[in-house]
Amino acid sequence: MKLSYQTNTWGGVVGHPAGVTSVKDLFYLAYGSTEQALREISALGYQGFEMFDGNLVAYETEKDVFRSLLQETGLKFVAVYTGASFIFPDILPEELWRIRRAAEMAGEFGVEYLVVGGGALRAAGILEDDYARLAYGLSQVDEIARRNGLTACYHPHHGTLIETSQEITRIMALTSIGLCPDTGHIQEGGSDPIEIIRSFGDRIPYIHLKDYRDGKFLPLGQGSVDIIGIIRALNSIDYAGWVTAELDTYAGSSKEAAEIAIRYLKSITKI
Repeated sequence: MKLSYQTNTWGGVVGHPAGVTSVKDLFYLAYGSTEQALREISALGYQGFEMFDGNLVAYETEKDVFRSLLQETGLKFVAVYTGASFIFPDILPEELWRIRRAAEMAGEFGVEYLVVGGGALRAAGILEDDYARLAYGLSQVDEIARRNGLTACYHPHHGTLIETSQEITRIMALTSIGLCPDTGHIQEGGSDPIEIIRSFGDRIPYIHLKDYRDGKFLPLGQGSVDIIGIIRALNSIDYAGWVTAELDTYAGSSKEAAEIAIRYLKSITKI
């Protein structure tokens, strides 16, 4: 099993404030130190990492600095995470411009996966056409990824159009994009991540492992998500890709959260 970790634990999940008035600049960000995150992820024994689009684009004028950091840590840059509303035609070109900007830079660094979440929930409620609009946006993301040597995969997320097993089934039927199951978000949405893995095994190039219990995301092994069952399900579909542990925030140190996760994963990977 190839293990990686998301850098968002270092600083938590935020968005660029410029995005309030300029949609094209609404990147995801973790406000912690990327340098510290990668050095600690490497020291703990992970082989790779995932990061937000905004943290990547922050190195747009300092690419040599970022290359030196990759060389120093020896980590594989596995995936970049992005997202968009997708359902509003007037702003979709701006959202895709932003995603394209991150994908082009990711391609320069040999990133494998472009992970995308989204599908906005309207204040007035879901319109039937919203699913088709989301599917069209994801088709554009898929094309952007291919042009830059990446594999695109959709990440179901609590609080979006796609969080339940029924909704995942619906968007998978409307698209050809890969699926990146997030075990914590799927369970938070009331569905079984093991069932999703078994149902869509041929569509899963990449996966996020996240634990969850009673409204909170937790370090792996501390929640109610059946991580052992998930590993068994991945083995049953002959999954040979990257497994990325993720935790948005943690009361202790970020390094401690990542250490708990890798210790737990190493204890169960032979199951």
